[in-house]
Amino acid sequence: MAGASDGKAVIALPAYYDAGSAGDYLALMKPRVMSLVIFTAGVGLAMAPGSLHPVLTFAALAMIALGAGGSAAINMWYDADIDSQMRRTKLRPIPAGKISADSALSFGLWMSGIAILSLAVLIDYTSAALLAFTIFFYGVIYTIWLKRRTPQNIVIGGAAGALPPVVGWAAVSSVWTLEPWLYFLIIFIWTPPHFWALALLKEQEYEAVKIPMLPNTHGVTATKVQIMIYSLLLVGASLLPAYFGFAGAVYLTGVAAMNIAFMGLATWLALSGPAIQRPAKWLFAFSIFYLFILFALLPLDRSVMG
Repeated sequence: MAGASDGKAVIALPAYYDAGSAGDYLALMKPRVMSLVIFTAGVGLAMAPGSLHPVLTFAALAMIALGAGGSAAINMWYDADIDSQMRRTKLRPIPAGKISADSALSFGLWMSGIAILSLAVLIDYTSAALLAFTIFFYGVIYTIWLKRRTPQNIVIGGAAGALPPVVGWAAVSSVWTLEPWLYFLIIFIWTPPHFWALALLKEQEYEAVKIPMLPNTHGVTATKVQIMIYSLLLVGASLLPAYFGFAGAVYLTGVAAMNIAFMGLATWLALSGPAIQRPAKWLFAFSIFYLFILFALLPLDRSVMG
């Protein structure tokens, strides 16, 4: 910090600070997370009754992606202090000194606003309102309110990540059935075992920055139990589209195979004793593949089974 001529203190930026490249701003939007958001939203859009012009379909998905990226930038702005202390996140644009926190916040707010307004104008108000709620839930309810206060942050905050297929559905159809909410339920229940597997791998890092993740507050054994419980609930939730007649044999066959693999990994983790690194890493990686395949099976089943 250096003194200015008018007596006010100013912050000296590090020598490696610059305005940020396009790649740095893209990194603020968490593109890997965004890709899963776009995919599940696209499935919701594809499964909804009715259709959109291809240009409007592209626009809807682009605005959902932009909204997801905007909320991710807000998340990085607020979490910059802890990101700088965690090995997994210390190279993100803000802690790495590539983008200032103020620039990240401004970028996140602008992207979120543009996404919501564009979706309202180009598609409809319902999908725009749902997108706005999703951004608010992730950026404020989860990031600012829950994450640093309760080990249930992932459970409650998972609602934000579960809403994209509902937003996609709303972009196409005003006809509401149970179906999009089953997609919501699947992602909502999938989130805890997915993220708690990562939390087991990063337990010491979360402890160092005082983030109350389940392994830190309740221990590794309790976390394994919770992962197993949610894995069993996930198996049940994944079968509901077939149970209610929204999916057929192709979906049911594929999901059965994926559930066997998921439960096998969850059981391996539960029985692993103190050697949790390999099973937790496998479960975390497979859980991403699991959700992708499960949602890919929905439109595939409809195209094959009608």
